[in-house]
Amino acid sequence: MRKHGVVLKLFVITSALILFIFTLVMLAEGLFFERFYRMSRIHQLESAITGFSHKYNEVKGNERELSSLLGTFMNRNDTSSALLNKSFNKANLNPYYVKLQSGGKSITVPIPTAGATVNSIPRGVSIGSNMIVDGIFMDEKDTVLHPITFWSDNAAPLDQGLVRIVGKVTDFLLPEQRSFNPLYQDALVDEALQDWTASAEARLSRLHEGETVRSEWKDPWSGVEYAVLVKSLSGTEVDEHYMFVMASLQPVGEAVDILKKYVIYLAPVILALVLALSLIYSRIVSRPLLTLNRSAARLAKLDFTDHPEIRSKDEFGELSRNMNALSRNLDLALSELKLANEQLQEDVREKQRSEQLRKELVANISHELKTPLGIVKGFAEGLQDGVADDKRERYLALIVNETDRMNALIMDMLELSKFEVKAVKLQNERFSLTGLVRKLASSFTQQLESKHLTLRVRQDGERELFVYADRRRIEQVLLNLLSNAIRHAIENSAIVMEMEKAEGAAIKTTVENTGPSIAEEDLGRIWDQFYRVERSRDRKSGGTGLGLAIVKHILELHGSRYGAVNTANGVAFSFTLQENKGEIHHE
Repeated sequence: MRKHGVVLKLFVITSALILFIFTLVMLAEGLFFERFYRMSRIHQLESAITGFSHKYNEVKGNERELSSLLGTFMNRNDTSSALLNKSFNKANLNPYYVKLQSGGKSITVPIPTAGATVNSIPRGVSIGSNMIVDGIFMDEKDTVLHPITFWSDNAAPLDQGLVRIVGKVTDFLLPEQRSFNPLYQDALVDEALQDWTASAEARLSRLHEGETVRSEWKDPWSGVEYAVLVKSLSGTEVDEHYMFVMASLQPVGEAVDILKKYVIYLAPVILALVLALSLIYSRIVSRPLLTLNRSAARLAKLDFTDHPEIRSKDEFGELSRNMNALSRNLDLALSELKLANEQLQEDVREKQRSEQLRKELVANISHELKTPLGIVKGFAEGLQDGVADDKRERYLALIVNETDRMNALIMDMLELSKFEVKAVKLQNERFSLTGLVRKLASSFTQQLESKHLTLRVRQDGERELFVYADRRRIEQVLLNLLSNAIRHAIENSAIVMEMEKAEGAAIKTTVENTGPSIAEEDLGRIWDQFYRVERSRDRKSGGTGLGLAIVKHILELHGSRYGAVNTANGVAFSFTLQENKGEIHHE
């Protein structure tokens, strides 16, 4: 332990505190334990006497019930007691008895205490057990038997003049033997009562007021001290009775003497235990502090590796978790700072790519608008210069056609803007995807024939496939994908549109053409609004790059799984829609 460490301080303080408390407890036991025991014992007896007085008034006049009540009181409270009349003479009550059932008759066997010994009290008595008693009947009905000898199982020959009763025990109350001879103590009641009566006149007023009178009496033969308590049981002086209670105080004196000797032998053991436990306690309490101190020292050196965590639910555990969190956060911050330059450079490159795409889009749109504007201007000037009548209609048709192309481009730009600001709301309904595909296929007849292309439509089964979606938007998707497939297909080839059931109650639609494949690095970017695979400005071969961007927004609003892959002969675009077999959907 360090000289000024927290472990040594905790050890010294804990040891001193425990030893101080132990010394106070020992002094208190030596000085006050006996007095405390006496007071507790007397208060307990006073409460018991008060309870007895209530029951006494209920059974007063019934000698048998009163005797049973008195015997129960003595056994429960470990006392010798007597009931006194107004002249302080002891009532002739025999509290102990055994009741037997013999020959269809109940016989009471009172247990005399005068001249009796502990060995003369029957043992092993229980309700329902058999008992043999030799004695003399005391009444004409032969229901009260004065016992001479108790037998359990085997009995000697019956003495002359005695009666033998064999029966089963139905009830009993016997003196209980504890740390002394109860019969001997009961025999001392007369002697103690005689000494107490000598000074009874001075205590009458207190008894009449209902107070419990306390005193002490010492057995002249054994020297044992007894606590004596007397209390009035009735409220009138004419028929006043008293309760006389005597309890031995010998156990407390012996306990105090043994305790003092016990402390002498126990003190070194307690001292050793206190020192050992204090050392263990101080180490246990200080261990989290030492761990936190080492963690703080590592943090001070910018060592942010994992620290040992204190797994407890107290303040130490919370502090440890906070320090570990701080360490991880600082380590993460440093790692992020190291990657900051790389991330910044990547952002710059991404911004440059976006700017390049924007420039390409502006160039594409400018080209798409410039060419038709030039054509319109040329034909308009021809009309202004008065061309031949046979050319006027063709010039006007070409002007209208180029105007339509410019209008379509502007509408695509407006449509894409709506999708980007989330201003498009779907109008979902149940419709036949099979019917929609067939309708659109027929509308591309002229374009297919111009490139000598064949359109093949396939689907799972012969029944029409129904989906739940926005019909107008899905038509827009199919138009874009078919136009794109026709534009990039080689002449004299086939375009395949296939509809099949996919996982999750969905219908998968695939549009595949035969033609040049898309570079792998471009497959993930063909859906971007600023991206176009063709770098050519040839108006016949490429569009503005807005069609697939619009398709992507429409499909994402439908929760569709979409994509494009290179096949063996060309490129295949696919998307999924929720199947609907007739169920009702609510938005």
